[in-house]
Amino acid sequence: MTMFHAVVLIDHHQAQVLQFDAEHVQAEKIKARTHHTKQHGSAVRTEHEFYAVVCDALTGIAEVLVTGSHTALADFRHYVDKHRPALSPQVVGYEAVDHPSDRQLVALARQYFLKHDRMAGTPVPT
Repeated sequence: MTMFHAVVLIDHHQAQVLQFDAEHVQAEKIKARTHHTKQHGSAVRTEHEFYAVVCDALTGIAEVLVTGSHTALADFRHYVDKHRPALSPQVVGYEAVDHPSDRQLVALARQYFLKHDRMAGTPVPT
């Protein structure tokens, strides 16, 4: 079931994608695969593979809020801008957060999307 909104909590090792509507929340956890090699740049390739899986999980979601540490947000944003520019319009914001619970994360996202929708002039369902 694909929903209209999602919030992603991301770091360099895992991501949690929470899709939600007024009554439901659907969670998906994505973990980075680690395969260390002596080959130059393997860590970058592993990170790019991880970010690609996260981007794939966001396919079909109209509005996404990405949350996490400043460093993780900057790295993910750079990846999206450079390698997945078609996803950029779906990402309506990046917010730094510090280890929220699932409920706190969904509450933050609902509040964010309510403000975002009002600023965009989009009618908000009641």
